[in-house]
Amino acid sequence: MKNNISKILIAIVALIAINVLAKKYYKRLDLTQDKRYTLSETTINIVDNLEENAIIKVYLEGDFPSEFKRLQGETKQHLEELYSINDGIKYKFIDPLDTAEELIKQGLQPSRLTVQEDGKLSEAVIFPWATITYKGKTENINLLSEGSVKNQEEQLQNSIENLEFAFSEAIYKVSTESSQTIAILKGNGELNDINLVSFLSQLNQFYKLAPFTLDSVAKQPEKTLEQLSKYDLTIIAKPQEKFSEQEKFTLDQYIINGGKTLWLIDNVTAELDSLMNTGESLAFNKDLNLTDLLFSYGVRINYDLIKDAYSSTIKLEDGNLGNTAQLKDYIWHYYPFITSKNDHPITQGVDPVNLKFANTIDTLKNSIKKTILLQSSEFSKSVGTPIIISLNDIQKTPEKKDYNNGYQTLGVLLEGEFTSAYASRVKPFESKLYKEVSNHNKMVIIADGDIIANEVVKGQPIELGVDKYNGVRYGNTEFLMNSINYLLDDSGLLELRNKKIQLQFLDKEKAYTERTFWQMINVILPLVILALFGFVFTFLRKRRFS
Repeated sequence: MKNNISKILIAIVALIAINVLAKKYYKRLDLTQDKRYTLSETTINIVDNLEENAIIKVYLEGDFPSEFKRLQGETKQHLEELYSINDGIKYKFIDPLDTAEELIKQGLQPSRLTVQEDGKLSEAVIFPWATITYKGKTENINLLSEGSVKNQEEQLQNSIENLEFAFSEAIYKVSTESSQTIAILKGNGELNDINLVSFLSQLNQFYKLAPFTLDSVAKQPEKTLEQLSKYDLTIIAKPQEKFSEQEKFTLDQYIINGGKTLWLIDNVTAELDSLMNTGESLAFNKDLNLTDLLFSYGVRINYDLIKDAYSSTIKLEDGNLGNTAQLKDYIWHYYPFITSKNDHPITQGVDPVNLKFANTIDTLKNSIKKTILLQSSEFSKSVGTPIIISLNDIQKTPEKKDYNNGYQTLGVLLEGEFTSAYASRVKPFESKLYKEVSNHNKMVIIADGDIIANEVVKGQPIELGVDKYNGVRYGNTEFLMNSINYLLDDSGLLELRNKKIQLQFLDKEKAYTERTFWQMINVILPLVILALFGFVFTFLRKRRFS
């Protein structure tokens, strides 16, 4: 009896020891080919730094299409992975139907999905959202990809690929106090505040913003450079006036000393408003005095305009109905909309970007890494300037032979160690901050200032990227936000958007047409196998005992 008790006690102690060791030396194995459950070092670091409980509510519970059950399952699996890193991750799945109105007030808009069952199409409404609360801060997480997709399966694929980025970004936002600052450059005829309201209001949620003028560089150049160098990034949005050598040197040394820059430059003056008034307008070159500066970094913005067969539209009068003028949409080839050709984190999953009177960019050979972010379509051409632009162009049918210049670069990311444009030149002023070569740095150059400009309707700004005439929404905001996030992202968070997962989907049409065959297989085949087994068993039994 005592021997049995001792064995039981030993077994209990052994089980406890195994559990303690298993918890301490916990290891999960990801045997999937695409390593979908392997978290990046970025995610691990972000989650591991949580000091308190983070409460996550996921509104993917209830009755919704079977395909999106996969999104529910993948979300649950991902949260389990996060919990394995930090048990402060507390999550629960909630049926949103009981609190739908409250969720909509919080900005969690429902999505309508097309469901195909038994060959019939129907609609279903789901709330593909989650929220995270940490130390009193709450962030909404959109679990459903909103980029351009061909079908619902592709949308689901993108959504599952985006899960790690979506949750890691939200956790980073609620757990990190952003101290990064952005200067909005003024003083050289940059865009008016009313044209920047939409984007800057988005940007202000994540960074500290302040206007910065270079006017004082004429009297206090050293002090101006020191003040500008306190900002992490500077946005130069569609300047109209020439930069002096002192202003250029200030920007140059700001970059060489580690400042990030987002250049949104028009080298040609061309505006639709003047065209609307007269029907014709002269597009002429600007003298911004930036060519040598950008040339030293490895790019040249050309004095031309891009015309693209794939373009957005403008509204023009097309006759009258009674006393009311009738408006009609016409394709305007000077307004290309750009679908990115690469899968860089800045452009991945972003809707087409709408540009207006954009210039082309040449990239030059040097040690700087250059990544093309925006390109025209294959059917585009460059038009030299100055040139008379006429609204009569809309009546001309584009011919393929005229749009044969191929892909033209309109936006580029530069990364590397930049050499000062004044390395072998006389300096406009002496500075103790002067350096000839930077440490590793980054900048984005877009040859269109209007990419950041929201339209104004009846004196009120509307959302950036939304066409004021037809309501079409373009990806300008997301592209610019991704650009700034990438430039300022020291954690590597945006790189998570490159994660690829391969899902296998059921062919619904084939399944519907062949359903009778497979139903018969599933019902009759097991019975046939069972009957065959019974027959063989009976035959062998009789043979053995007869």
